[in-house]
Amino acid sequence: MSTNIQFYTKHLCPLCEEAHTLLVELQEELKLSIEVIDIYESDDLVERYGLMIPVVSIDGETLLYGKLNKDGIRKRLLTNNK
Repeated sequence: MSTNIQFYTKHLCPLCEEAHTLLVELQEELKLSIEVIDIYESDDLVERYGLMIPVVSIDGETLLYGKLNKDGIRKRLLTNNK
């Protein structure tokens, strides 16, 4: 079964690009479905996540944000699936 995650990002965000690359690298291993959401699509998203991006969430629960690393992502997602 695939884990559906939401990845909140914005255009021209180096941290976001780095985090997205890590998620894609982990996608097959962790069976992830990644929904990429630009926070500038909604004023509410800008208000909620503007200072936190990149943000990884599942079903509205924020799991990770800011500077991410592959081991941290893997550990948090595996812990969340138990």
